[in-house]
Amino acid sequence: MVYASFDGREIVKALRSMGYRPAGREGSHVKLRYESSDTDEVRIVSVPMTDSDQISQDTYRSIAEQCGADDFDAWCGWIEALL
Repeated sequence: MVYASFDGREIVKALRSMGYRPAGREGSHVKLRYESSDTDEVRIVSVPMTDSDQISQDTYRSIAEQCGADDFDAWCGWIEALL
């Protein structure tokens, strides 16, 4: 089992490199939007802009689910590879 330890800026950087675009802010969270040109699927992902020690593992899992990830370990590897 992977233990995620990315801060909010790292997650946003990785997601932006994969085509997610800023869609606004809500408090300390940045919202990113992704639109698939192949399937017209739209995903909205909310990322807390805090240090990694302030983000719970459940929150990392929620972000991965919002991205459509089926495998949390693979999602963490994907984020790490993009940094």
